[in-house]
Amino acid sequence: MDINKRSILWIVFAVSLVILWNNWMISTGKPSMFAPAPAKPAAVASASATAAGTPAPAAAAAAAVNGTAVAAPIKTEVVTITTDVMRVDIDTLGGTIKRLELLKHKGSADPGWLGGCWGLFEFCKPKGGNNTEVLFSEDGKHVYLGETGLVGAPGLPNHQTAFVAQPGPRMLNDGNQVKLVLEAEQGGVKLTKTFTFKKGDYVVDVQHTVTNTSAAAMAPQLYLQLKHDGTPPAGSGFMNPSFIAPTMYTSESHYKKYEFKKIEKDAEAQKENPGKPFTPDHVTKSNDGWVAIAQHFFVSAFIPQDKLPRDIFTKKEGDNLYSIGVVQPLGNLAPGASVTNNARLYSGPQDTDTLKQVTEGLDLVKDYGWLAIVARPMWAAMAAIHSVVGNWGWTIIAFTVAIKLLFFPLSAASFRSMAKMKTVTPKMTAIRERYKGDPQKMNQAMMELYKTEKINPLGGCLPILVQMPVFIALYWVLNASVEMRGAPWALWITDLTQHDPWAILPILYAISMYITTRLNPQPADPVQAKMMMFMPIAFSVMFFFFPSGLVLYWVVNNLLSIAQQWVITKKLEIGTAK
Repeated sequence: MDINKRSILWIVFAVSLVILWNNWMISTGKPSMFAPAPAKPAAVASASATAAGTPAPAAAAAAAVNGTAVAAPIKTEVVTITTDVMRVDIDTLGGTIKRLELLKHKGSADPGWLGGCWGLFEFCKPKGGNNTEVLFSEDGKHVYLGETGLVGAPGLPNHQTAFVAQPGPRMLNDGNQVKLVLEAEQGGVKLTKTFTFKKGDYVVDVQHTVTNTSAAAMAPQLYLQLKHDGTPPAGSGFMNPSFIAPTMYTSESHYKKYEFKKIEKDAEAQKENPGKPFTPDHVTKSNDGWVAIAQHFFVSAFIPQDKLPRDIFTKKEGDNLYSIGVVQPLGNLAPGASVTNNARLYSGPQDTDTLKQVTEGLDLVKDYGWLAIVARPMWAAMAAIHSVVGNWGWTIIAFTVAIKLLFFPLSAASFRSMAKMKTVTPKMTAIRERYKGDPQKMNQAMMELYKTEKINPLGGCLPILVQMPVFIALYWVLNASVEMRGAPWALWITDLTQHDPWAILPILYAISMYITTRLNPQPADPVQAKMMMFMPIAFSVMFFFFPSGLVLYWVVNNLLSIAQQWVITKKLEIGTAK
């Protein structure tokens, strides 16, 4: 009975590994094992076709944007701003951010296998990692834009309006910042957009100065919105939904991910009930907070000016195109009066410390999965260790030792129970033989044996139960932490978030698991015994494709467990001999 329970735990652990393996394959762009081949992505509506999209939920605001007509061809240009960390293309048509390239972050790289197999096999060759990461873009397949403008009255400057770029430097060069100033005047308003880029900073200051040039007072509103197509990443499946999603945060409702499919359902609900008030399943009004598009390792977030009320909206802009944004009132403007609004755009890596410094709650975009309650303190502990050792590989090793010490009393008791179980295996076998025709008497005899020998039949299961949440949480930490992306350990391990290209760690894991299995009491059932011997091989095959940092943790954990169990077993054998 005890062996059956332990086998069930191993099976649960194996299923967890399969799920994690599937999720890792998906997150690295490979197809899911449980989903059919992905359908051809839906066509993405062009930005020009959807430029009249509603940036605000209010009907008056919608009329204001959609009412803007272009009477004649507009001469526009794309201005490129380059700093030490990003290269940004801003179109003077609307002052729209059309492309943003992160110069210090390369795309995901597959290290290949066995040094590339000397070029003999295609699957062995390293892939990717040569191009820099691009966030905002509009390439015909995907749309990712940052747009701002005014609503509140017909004809106000918005993301369709032609702006004029003022002269000035376009590169950081030897300075600490570079500015791009765009100006437009229409509808009785002059709007000046000023983008400020700073050295070593992923935060772009986005300032809007509004001047009332008409003879009447007005009350304009400023909108900030992010547009993105709804095409899921390659390989996305039902077990791992798209990690590209609109997100939002307010101090009242906290962090919320609002996926594109929810926006699509909202649009369908509004279409079925035209004219009726509709409230989406997210906060729509607040005095603080931000909106963002989050994806694997990176995020872009509009952070509106503090201490101003804001409406938060999500909207379907067109075929397979969606937006999330905020609208802020700028107050009543008398003729000739001006008002300035200072917002920010963060577009960069999901570095925990950086995100915390930018604004409250932005670090919550790091997706630690359903075990976030374990993964977040785990990450904090690992970050503290890394600040001392300076290498993520050694950090994982030190963290594994710390976890082992933390659970030492529990694991020691479990190992003692397993060691005792091993010493009474002959007695258990004899009981099974004696009562093999009477299961009830056999169970009673087993219970008496456990009671006499002071053995907990479930004691050997505790190490597995304790390690499973740590193991799964560590997977999510590795999967979500851009800090470890491309981080080497030593020798052949050059990226702890990628698989071991020489398969050395999975082989070491298989050996350590075999030794661990031999140290445990052997099942009396030959079928169970064979299954227990086969599991190290099965796990090792999956570990070939797991991130090397995760396998490193498990190898070190197994080695420590072997040492601990061997010492305890020897002590018990000496005590029994006496």
